[in-house]
Amino acid sequence: MYASVQTQLRQTLDEIRSAGLYKQERLLASPQSAHIRAEGSGDVLNFCANNYLGLADHPDVVAAAKQALDDWGFGMASVRFICGTQTQHTVLEQRLSRLLGTEATILFSSCFDANGGVFEVLLDERDVVISDELNHASIIDGIRLCKAQRRRYRNRDLDDLRAQLEASTDARRRMIVTDGVFSMDGYLAPLDEICALADEFDALVLVDDSHAVGFVGATGGGTPEHFGVRERVDIVTGTLGKALGGASGGYVSARAEIVELLRQRARPYLFSNAVAPSVVAGSLAALDIVAGSDAARAALRENTALFRSRMAAEGFDVLRGEHPICPVMFGDARRAASIADRMLADGIYVIAFSFPVVPRDRARIRVQLSAAHSAEDVERCVAAFVSARAAEAA
Repeated sequence: MYASVQTQLRQTLDEIRSAGLYKQERLLASPQSAHIRAEGSGDVLNFCANNYLGLADHPDVVAAAKQALDDWGFGMASVRFICGTQTQHTVLEQRLSRLLGTEATILFSSCFDANGGVFEVLLDERDVVISDELNHASIIDGIRLCKAQRRRYRNRDLDDLRAQLEASTDARRRMIVTDGVFSMDGYLAPLDEICALADEFDALVLVDDSHAVGFVGATGGGTPEHFGVRERVDIVTGTLGKALGGASGGYVSARAEIVELLRQRARPYLFSNAVAPSVVAGSLAALDIVAGSDAARAALRENTALFRSRMAAEGFDVLRGEHPICPVMFGDARRAASIADRMLADGIYVIAFSFPVVPRDRARIRVQLSAAHSAEDVERCVAAFVSARAAEAA
Protein backbone atom coordinates (compact mmCIF):
# COMPACT_ATOMS: atom_id res chain seq x y z
CA MET A 1 0.00 0.00 0.00
CA TYR A 2 2.66 2.52 1.01
CA ALA A 3 4.57 2.22 -2.29
CA SER A 4 1.88 4.14 -4.19
CA VAL A 5 1.48 6.67 -1.37
CA GLN A 6 5.26 7.12 -1.23
CA THR A 7 5.35 8.00 -4.94
CA GLN A 8 2.61 10.59 -4.45
CA LEU A 9 4.34 12.13 -1.44
CA ARG A 10 7.68 12.34 -3.27
CA GLN A 11 5.93 14.06 -6.18
CA THR A 12 4.47 16.65 -3.79
CA LEU A 13 7.88 17.23 -2.21
CA ASP A 14 9.47 17.63 -5.64
CA GLU A 15 6.83 20.23 -6.55
CA ILE A 16 7.63 22.17 -3.36
CA ARG A 17 11.35 22.11 -4.20
CA SER A 18 10.86 23.14 -7.82
CA ALA A 19 8.75 26.10 -6.73
CA GLY A 20 11.58 27.27 -4.48
CA LEU A 21 9.40 26.83 -1.38
CA TYR A 22 11.19 23.96 0.34
CA LYS A 23 12.10 24.86 3.92
CA GLN A 24 15.52 23.61 4.98
CA GLU A 25 16.16 23.53 8.72
CA ARG A 26 19.55 24.87 9.73
CA LEU A 27 21.24 23.15 12.65
CA LEU A 28 22.43 25.27 15.58
CA ALA A 29 25.38 24.06 17.62
CA SER A 30 24.94 26.54 20.47
CA PRO A 31 22.27 27.99 22.75
CA GLN A 32 19.77 30.37 21.20
CA SER A 33 21.23 33.88 21.37
CA ALA A 34 22.15 36.93 19.30
CA HIS A 35 25.48 35.23 18.56
CA ILE A 36 25.17 31.55 17.63
CA ARG A 37 27.05 28.73 15.96
CA ALA A 38 25.31 27.34 12.89
CA GLU A 39 26.50 23.97 11.68
CA GLY A 40 28.35 24.43 8.41
CA SER A 41 28.52 28.22 8.83
CA GLY A 42 30.41 28.70 12.09
CA ASP A 43 29.81 31.72 14.32
CA VAL A 44 27.07 33.97 12.95
CA LEU A 45 24.86 36.84 14.10
CA ASN A 46 21.27 35.71 14.55
CA PHE A 47 18.59 38.10 13.23
CA CYS A 48 15.69 35.70 12.80
CA ALA A 49 14.70 34.51 16.30
CA ASN A 50 11.77 35.59 18.46
CA ASN A 51 14.23 36.17 21.30
CA TYR A 52 13.13 39.80 21.65
CA LEU A 53 14.46 40.47 25.14
CA GLY A 54 17.50 38.20 24.84
CA LEU A 55 16.27 35.92 27.64
CA ALA A 56 16.64 32.54 25.92
CA ASP A 57 20.13 32.10 27.38
CA HIS A 58 19.92 34.64 30.21
CA PRO A 59 21.91 33.28 33.20
CA ASP A 60 19.08 33.93 35.66
CA VAL A 61 16.56 32.11 33.49
CA VAL A 62 18.92 29.18 32.90
CA ALA A 63 19.79 28.96 36.61
CA ALA A 64 16.12 28.89 37.60
CA ALA A 65 15.41 26.13 35.10
CA LYS A 66 18.38 24.08 36.35
CA GLN A 67 17.32 24.45 39.97
CA ALA A 68 13.79 23.38 39.08
CA LEU A 69 15.08 20.00 37.91
CA ASP A 70 16.27 19.32 41.46
CA ASP A 71 13.29 20.92 43.20
CA TRP A 72 10.42 19.86 40.93
CA GLY A 73 11.66 17.02 38.68
CA PHE A 74 11.89 16.62 34.91
CA GLY A 75 8.24 16.31 33.86
CA MET A 76 4.72 16.05 35.22
CA ALA A 77 3.77 12.77 33.51
CA SER A 78 0.12 13.81 33.84
CA VAL A 79 -2.51 16.31 32.85
CA ARG A 80 -3.38 19.17 35.16
CA PHE A 81 -6.63 17.94 36.70
CA ILE A 82 -5.29 14.47 37.62
CA CYS A 83 -1.92 15.08 39.26
CA GLY A 84 -0.13 17.47 36.93
CA THR A 85 -0.40 20.74 38.83
CA GLN A 86 2.42 22.02 41.02
CA THR A 87 2.15 25.12 43.14
CA GLN A 88 4.52 26.89 40.74
CA HIS A 89 2.05 26.37 37.88
CA THR A 90 -0.53 28.43 39.74
CA VAL A 91 2.10 31.03 40.66
CA LEU A 92 3.00 31.43 36.98
CA GLU A 93 -0.66 31.84 36.06
CA GLN A 94 -1.08 34.52 38.73
CA ARG A 95 2.05 36.34 37.57
CA LEU A 96 0.84 36.38 33.96
CA SER A 97 -2.51 37.77 35.07
CA ARG A 98 -0.70 40.52 36.95
CA LEU A 99 1.42 41.44 33.92
CA LEU A 100 -1.55 41.45 31.54
CA GLY A 101 -4.05 43.07 33.88
CA THR A 102 -6.54 40.20 33.60
CA GLU A 103 -8.63 38.32 36.14
CA ALA A 104 -7.27 34.82 35.56
CA THR A 105 -4.89 32.76 33.40
CA ILE A 106 -4.73 29.13 32.30
CA LEU A 107 -1.55 27.50 30.95
CA PHE A 108 -1.41 25.34 27.82
CA SER A 109 1.44 23.34 26.32
CA SER A 110 1.70 25.95 23.53
CA CYS A 111 -0.14 29.01 22.25
CA PHE A 112 -1.17 26.89 19.27
CA ASP A 113 -3.01 24.66 21.75
CA ALA A 114 -4.42 27.69 23.58
CA ASN A 115 -5.93 28.98 20.34
CA GLY A 116 -6.99 25.44 19.49
CA GLY A 117 -8.97 25.14 22.71
CA VAL A 118 -10.63 28.48 23.32
CA PHE A 119 -13.14 28.85 20.46
CA GLU A 120 -14.84 25.47 20.72
CA VAL A 121 -15.56 26.06 24.40
CA LEU A 122 -17.03 29.54 24.02
CA LEU A 123 -18.81 29.48 20.64
CA ASP A 124 -21.36 27.25 18.93
CA GLU A 125 -23.73 27.38 15.95
CA ARG A 126 -25.63 30.28 17.49
CA ASP A 127 -22.54 32.52 17.45
CA VAL A 128 -20.34 34.41 14.98
CA VAL A 129 -16.57 34.77 15.05
CA ILE A 130 -15.09 37.64 13.01
CA SER A 131 -11.38 37.19 12.32
CA ASP A 132 -8.72 39.38 10.71
CA GLU A 133 -7.65 37.85 7.40
CA LEU A 134 -3.97 37.79 8.42
CA ASN A 135 -4.42 36.10 11.79
CA HIS A 136 -2.01 33.35 12.79
CA ALA A 137 -2.56 29.79 11.57
CA SER A 138 -3.36 28.64 15.11
CA ILE A 139 -6.32 31.04 15.23
CA ILE A 140 -7.54 29.84 11.86
CA ASP A 141 -7.32 26.20 12.94
CA GLY A 142 -8.92 26.93 16.31
CA ILE A 143 -11.88 28.64 14.66
CA ARG A 144 -12.33 25.66 12.35
CA LEU A 145 -12.85 23.46 15.42
CA CYS A 146 -15.90 25.40 16.58
CA LYS A 147 -19.37 25.43 15.03
CA ALA A 148 -19.80 29.20 14.95
CA GLN A 149 -20.45 31.09 11.74
CA ARG A 150 -17.12 32.40 10.43
CA ARG A 151 -16.50 35.80 8.94
CA ARG A 152 -13.25 37.49 7.93
CA TYR A 153 -12.41 41.16 7.63
CA ARG A 154 -9.59 42.75 5.67
CA ASN A 155 -6.40 43.28 7.62
CA ARG A 156 -6.83 46.14 10.13
CA ASP A 157 -9.75 47.49 8.05
CA LEU A 158 -12.22 49.00 10.52
CA ASP A 159 -14.85 49.72 7.86
CA ASP A 160 -14.87 46.08 6.80
CA LEU A 161 -14.99 44.97 10.43
CA ARG A 162 -18.01 47.20 10.98
CA ALA A 163 -19.71 45.67 7.94
CA GLN A 164 -19.13 42.15 9.27
CA LEU A 165 -20.52 43.14 12.67
CA GLU A 166 -23.59 44.72 11.09
CA ALA A 167 -24.20 41.50 9.16
CA SER A 168 -24.10 39.47 12.40
CA THR A 169 -26.67 41.21 14.58
CA ASP A 170 -28.80 38.09 15.00
CA ALA A 171 -26.03 36.08 16.66
CA ARG A 172 -26.12 35.13 20.33
CA ARG A 173 -22.43 36.02 20.74
CA ARG A 174 -20.06 37.89 18.46
CA MET A 175 -16.32 37.60 18.91
CA ILE A 176 -13.75 39.78 17.17
CA VAL A 177 -10.40 38.00 16.87
CA THR A 178 -7.07 39.62 15.95
CA ASP A 179 -3.36 39.21 16.33
CA GLY A 180 -1.93 41.99 18.48
CA VAL A 181 1.08 42.08 16.14
CA PHE A 182 0.95 40.50 12.67
CA SER A 183 4.06 38.38 12.53
CA MET A 184 4.88 38.66 8.82
CA ASP A 185 4.50 42.45 8.64
CA GLY A 186 5.20 43.72 12.16
CA TYR A 187 2.03 45.82 12.08
CA LEU A 188 0.09 46.42 15.31
CA ALA A 189 -3.66 45.86 15.31
CA PRO A 190 -5.58 49.10 16.08
CA LEU A 191 -7.01 47.73 19.32
CA ASP A 192 -8.43 51.03 20.53
CA GLU A 193 -10.63 51.32 17.44
CA ILE A 194 -11.46 47.60 17.47
CA CYS A 195 -12.59 47.83 21.08
CA ALA A 196 -14.71 50.88 20.31
CA LEU A 197 -16.52 48.87 17.63
CA ALA A 198 -16.85 45.95 20.03
CA ASP A 199 -18.56 48.23 22.55
CA GLU A 200 -20.92 49.53 19.91
CA PHE A 201 -21.94 46.03 18.80
CA ASP A 202 -21.63 44.26 22.18
CA ALA A 203 -18.92 41.91 20.94
CA LEU A 204 -16.19 39.99 22.73
CA VAL A 205 -12.57 40.76 21.81
CA LEU A 206 -9.79 38.14 21.65
CA VAL A 207 -6.18 39.15 20.99
CA ASP A 208 -3.30 36.76 20.30
CA ASP A 209 -0.43 38.85 21.67
CA SER A 210 2.42 36.38 21.18
CA HIS A 211 4.67 38.93 19.44
CA ALA A 212 4.13 41.70 22.00
CA VAL A 213 3.92 40.47 25.60
CA GLY A 214 7.07 41.30 27.54
CA PHE A 215 8.20 44.29 25.48
CA VAL A 216 5.26 46.21 23.98
CA GLY A 217 3.54 48.59 26.39
CA ALA A 218 4.95 50.59 29.29
CA THR A 219 5.45 47.50 31.49
CA GLY A 220 5.55 44.84 28.78
CA GLY A 221 1.83 44.12 29.09
CA GLY A 222 1.42 43.91 25.32
CA THR A 223 -0.74 45.65 22.76
CA PRO A 224 -3.80 46.09 25.05
CA GLU A 225 -1.57 48.06 27.42
CA HIS A 226 -0.01 49.98 24.52
CA PHE A 227 -3.45 51.11 23.30
CA GLY A 228 -4.92 51.63 26.77
CA VAL A 229 -7.64 48.97 26.44
CA ARG A 230 -6.58 46.29 28.92
CA GLU A 231 -9.91 46.51 30.76
CA ARG A 232 -11.87 46.13 27.49
CA VAL A 233 -10.09 43.17 25.89
CA ASP A 234 -11.86 40.02 27.08
CA ILE A 235 -9.31 37.35 26.15
CA VAL A 236 -5.55 37.44 25.58
CA THR A 237 -3.74 34.38 24.27
CA GLY A 238 0.03 34.20 24.14
CA THR A 239 3.20 32.20 24.43
CA LEU A 240 6.10 31.66 26.78
CA GLY A 241 8.16 30.71 23.73
CA LYS A 242 9.15 34.15 22.47
CA ALA A 243 10.07 37.15 24.65
CA LEU A 244 9.42 35.36 27.96
CA GLY A 245 12.38 33.01 27.82
CA GLY A 246 11.72 31.33 24.50
CA ALA A 247 11.14 27.77 25.75
CA SER A 248 7.58 26.53 25.25
CA GLY A 249 4.12 26.81 26.70
CA GLY A 250 1.17 29.11 26.10
CA TYR A 251 -1.76 30.59 27.94
CA VAL A 252 -5.21 32.11 27.84
CA SER A 253 -5.56 35.13 30.12
CA ALA A 254 -9.11 36.39 30.43
CA ARG A 255 -12.23 37.04 32.46
CA ALA A 256 -12.48 34.69 35.44
CA GLU A 257 -15.52 32.76 34.17
CA ILE A 258 -13.91 32.18 30.78
CA VAL A 259 -10.80 30.67 32.36
CA GLU A 260 -12.88 28.57 34.74
CA LEU A 261 -14.88 27.12 31.85
CA LEU A 262 -11.71 26.42 29.86
CA ARG A 263 -10.37 24.36 32.78
CA GLN A 264 -13.49 22.24 32.54
CA ARG A 265 -13.82 21.84 28.77
CA ALA A 266 -10.77 22.89 26.76
CA ARG A 267 -9.58 19.67 25.17
CA PRO A 268 -5.89 20.60 24.64
CA TYR A 269 -5.75 21.47 28.37
CA LEU A 270 -7.61 18.39 29.60
CA PHE A 271 -5.71 15.90 27.46
CA SER A 272 -2.12 17.26 27.38
CA ASN A 273 0.65 17.02 29.93
CA ALA A 274 1.23 20.09 32.06
CA VAL A 275 4.01 22.52 31.12
CA ALA A 276 7.36 21.06 32.26
CA PRO A 277 8.61 22.21 35.70
CA SER A 278 11.86 23.68 34.38
CA VAL A 279 9.96 25.72 31.78
CA VAL A 280 7.64 27.06 34.47
CA ALA A 281 10.56 28.08 36.70
CA GLY A 282 12.50 29.66 33.84
CA SER A 283 9.43 31.58 32.72
CA LEU A 284 8.93 32.90 36.26
CA ALA A 285 12.53 34.14 36.24
CA ALA A 286 11.89 35.81 32.87
CA LEU A 287 8.86 37.58 34.33
CA ASP A 288 11.03 38.80 37.22
CA ILE A 289 13.38 40.39 34.67
CA VAL A 290 10.50 41.96 32.75
CA ALA A 291 9.02 43.41 35.94
CA GLY A 292 12.31 44.50 37.46
CA SER A 293 13.76 46.71 34.76
CA ASP A 294 13.00 48.52 31.51
CA ALA A 295 16.61 48.15 30.34
CA ALA A 296 16.01 45.28 27.91
CA ARG A 297 12.91 46.92 26.44
CA ALA A 298 14.85 50.16 25.99
CA ALA A 299 17.72 48.35 24.27
CA LEU A 300 15.26 46.61 21.96
CA ARG A 301 13.64 49.92 21.01
CA GLU A 302 17.04 51.47 20.29
CA ASN A 303 18.16 48.55 18.14
CA THR A 304 14.89 48.57 16.22
CA ALA A 305 15.06 52.30 15.53
CA LEU A 306 18.72 52.05 14.45
CA PHE A 307 18.08 49.19 12.03
CA ARG A 308 15.03 50.83 10.49
CA SER A 309 16.77 54.19 10.01
CA ARG A 310 19.98 52.68 8.59
CA MET A 311 18.13 50.43 6.14
CA ALA A 312 16.04 53.38 4.95
CA ALA A 313 19.21 55.40 4.43
CA GLU A 314 20.61 52.56 2.30
CA GLY A 315 17.50 52.55 0.13
CA PHE A 316 15.92 49.25 1.21
CA ASP A 317 12.15 48.75 1.26
CA VAL A 318 11.34 48.02 4.91
CA LEU A 319 7.69 47.92 5.91
CA ARG A 320 6.94 50.90 8.12
CA GLY A 321 6.35 50.47 11.81
CA GLU A 322 7.87 50.48 15.26
CA HIS A 323 8.02 46.77 16.00
CA PRO A 324 11.29 44.75 16.06
CA ILE A 325 9.85 42.60 13.27
CA CYS A 326 11.31 44.45 10.27
CA PRO A 327 10.35 42.90 6.92
CA VAL A 328 12.80 43.80 4.15
CA MET A 329 10.82 43.48 0.92
CA PHE A 330 12.19 41.93 -2.28
CA GLY A 331 9.09 40.64 -4.06
CA ASP A 332 10.76 37.79 -5.93
CA ALA A 333 11.11 34.61 -3.85
CA ARG A 334 14.31 33.41 -5.46
CA ARG A 335 16.00 36.80 -5.04
CA ALA A 336 15.03 36.95 -1.37
CA ALA A 337 16.40 33.44 -0.82
CA SER A 338 19.61 34.27 -2.67
CA ILE A 339 20.15 37.43 -0.60
CA ALA A 340 19.63 35.43 2.61
CA ASP A 341 22.16 32.79 1.47
CA ARG A 342 24.76 35.46 0.64
CA MET A 343 24.23 37.08 4.03
CA LEU A 344 24.73 33.76 5.84
CA ALA A 345 28.05 33.36 4.01
CA ASP A 346 28.85 36.84 5.37
CA GLY A 347 28.06 35.75 8.94
CA ILE A 348 24.48 37.07 9.22
CA TYR A 349 21.72 34.53 9.76
CA VAL A 350 18.36 35.66 8.30
CA ILE A 351 15.52 33.75 6.65
CA ALA A 352 13.60 34.53 3.46
CA PHE A 353 9.81 34.14 3.49
CA SER A 354 7.76 33.49 0.37
CA PHE A 355 4.43 31.99 -0.72
CA PRO A 356 2.43 30.38 0.89
CA VAL A 357 3.71 31.97 4.13
CA VAL A 358 3.27 35.42 2.55
CA PRO A 359 1.36 36.44 -0.63
CA ARG A 360 2.87 35.77 -4.04
CA ASP A 361 5.28 38.47 -5.20
CA ARG A 362 5.60 39.71 -1.60
CA ALA A 363 8.71 37.71 -0.67
CA ARG A 364 10.80 39.22 2.07
CA ILE A 365 13.54 38.72 4.62
CA ARG A 366 12.01 39.14 8.05
CA VAL A 367 14.67 40.66 10.30
CA GLN A 368 13.97 40.40 14.03
CA LEU A 369 15.88 42.57 16.45
CA SER A 370 16.78 41.56 19.99
CA ALA A 371 17.84 43.43 23.10
CA ALA A 372 20.89 41.16 23.04
CA HIS A 373 22.17 42.75 19.81
CA SER A 374 24.70 45.56 20.06
CA ALA A 375 24.73 48.62 17.83
CA GLU A 376 27.77 47.08 16.11
CA ASP A 377 25.75 43.91 15.44
CA VAL A 378 23.02 45.98 13.81
CA GLU A 379 25.53 47.82 11.63
CA ARG A 380 27.05 44.50 10.53
CA CYS A 381 23.60 43.28 9.51
CA VAL A 382 22.95 46.41 7.43
CA ALA A 383 26.37 46.13 5.80
CA ALA A 384 25.64 42.50 4.87
CA PHE A 385 22.38 43.54 3.18
CA VAL A 386 24.25 46.17 1.18
CA SER A 387 26.97 43.72 0.18
CA ALA A 388 24.51 40.99 -0.82
CA ARG A 389 22.46 43.42 -2.89
CA ALA A 390 25.59 44.58 -4.73
CA ALA A 391 26.65 40.99 -5.41
CA GLU A 392 23.18 40.19 -6.82
CA ALA A 393 23.34 43.19 -9.13
CA ALA A 394 26.82 42.37 -10.42
